[in-house]
Amino acid sequence: MDGIDRKLLNLMQRDASRTNIDVADEVGLSPSSCLRRVQRLRKSGMIDRIVAILNPAKAGRGIKALVTVELKLHGEQHMRRFLDIAIAEEAVAQAYAVTGATDVVLMLRLRDMEEFDTLCDRLFSDQTNVVRFVTMIIIRTAKEETAIRL
Repeated sequence: MDGIDRKLLNLMQRDASRTNIDVADEVGLSPSSCLRRVQRLRKSGMIDRIVAILNPAKAGRGIKALVTVELKLHGEQHMRRFLDIAIAEEAVAQAYAVTGATDVVLMLRLRDMEEFDTLCDRLFSDQTNVVRFVTMIIIRTAKEETAIRL
């Protein structure tokens, strides 16, 4: 990967809807050369996927919460079982197995507190191996970035 690839990827991370001609012009390539580079970056796995990032409030998911989860039983099979249950939930936007005092961190995007209440009943019960969970409702987002600077 060279400087042009990095510039191309930084541009695409800011706005992947730009036309190939526009991007090619900005990075100083011909459109065909630019397209070949993007195809190569996709094939190599450097570009994982191209998505639209929605406004959560306008999409009806204006409440954001972080939840830390401590499991009763540990080990890969117990972790996998809980994560499988969590990622099947529509409100779970991100799920991470982590080190430290907690086992799992979940990022939730919720419609309302009623949805959160019913989610808690399903996700944090004895049957899901959860001994404790702590919820933090996010009141202000200082930074939320998807781009990885290259």
